[in-house]
Amino acid sequence: MATDFSFPDAAAKSAAAKPDFETEKMSLSMGPSHPSTHGVLRLQMELDGEILTKCDPVIGYLHRGDEKIAENMTYNQFVPYTDRLDYIAPLANNMAYAIAVERLVKLEVPARCQAIRVITAEMARISAHLLGLGAFGIDTGAWTVFMYAFEEREKLYKLFEELTGARFTTSYTRIGGVSRDVPEGWTGRVNAFCDQFLPILEEILALLTRNKIFMDRTVDVGVISKADAIAYGLTGPNLRGSGVGLDLRKDKPYSGYEQYEFDVPVGTKGDCYDRYLVRGEEMRQSVRIIKQAIAKFPGGDWYAKDARKIFAPPKDKILTSMEELIQNFMIVTEGPQMPAGEVYFEAENPKGILGFYVVSKGGGVPWRLKIRAPSFCNLSILPKICVGSLVSDVVSILGSLDFVMGECDR
Repeated sequence: MATDFSFPDAAAKSAAAKPDFETEKMSLSMGPSHPSTHGVLRLQMELDGEILTKCDPVIGYLHRGDEKIAENMTYNQFVPYTDRLDYIAPLANNMAYAIAVERLVKLEVPARCQAIRVITAEMARISAHLLGLGAFGIDTGAWTVFMYAFEEREKLYKLFEELTGARFTTSYTRIGGVSRDVPEGWTGRVNAFCDQFLPILEEILALLTRNKIFMDRTVDVGVISKADAIAYGLTGPNLRGSGVGLDLRKDKPYSGYEQYEFDVPVGTKGDCYDRYLVRGEEMRQSVRIIKQAIAKFPGGDWYAKDARKIFAPPKDKILTSMEELIQNFMIVTEGPQMPAGEVYFEAENPKGILGFYVVSKGGGVPWRLKIRAPSFCNLSILPKICVGSLVSDVVSILGSLDFVMGECDR
């Protein structure tokens, strides 16, 4: 049989070796060690040139099993773990968890305690939005905004430390109250902070609001429609930026929010720029709430005195009364005694709706605890809104969503 030793012509050989550039796509991993992912988040992206055709968020790098840990902790022992959810706003996390457990036992805390919680939660909202704004500024090339924002956060941290004894992870709230009353003159110093903060906030926002570079990076980028925001379970500024005016402080008031006047800002387009504007206005409204709460600041107790088996007695009574000493010993060792039942409570946190579902079979330890983390839900929309964007737009989109991996990977 004859063997064909003929060679293909040059044109055919060249065509066979040439890759199909029109269909070939590149896979690129962004994170989990990347400054723009704001934590240990990994984005597995598929690119057609500079355009994203696919974007899958990979989470779980920070998983700590908070929900399982809660089953082996007394109710008060779990408070420090809530600090580590959205660790930018621990005071707000403490408050949401405490109210959930208090509703399980149908306990109403005094008006003074409610006012303290509202003030600290709104201060935490300002602190969280300042950090989000500063990081968003760096993501889009505005370093000055970061420096301004962190100077104001430092002032807030000094106030937090004066109240709670800690700057960052405060663990301030207790089931049935707060760990201590406000120091003398503290509300006046908070009021003074608010007065000096408003003009500085306007200066910070003026650096971005009409800045052409910032607008080019955010306007019509990462658009989330109203229908998509609802369908994907978005909450907080990300939902309100898409035109849905849901705010639990207005719609389902708790801790006395119904007695304060404030507005709920909403966007129109649902792009990165709208989400920035919503957070800027929310800081103004938080100042408004804080000043009202201080003006109406009630006297009385800062913990529920009638909750004998829930809130630990004052230190002076523990040292002078055997009955109070025994009560304190039981609360510390066995935990606050709760009835059997289940409850779900959600609060309007800086990142969105933070919910706690608590199941009790009685005693001082929850049988089951489930956390509804707003950052987890808010990240779910990334695969939809990133498709069709440039790689550089992904950085802006992530900054505008303002998530925290601590509560996402709880």
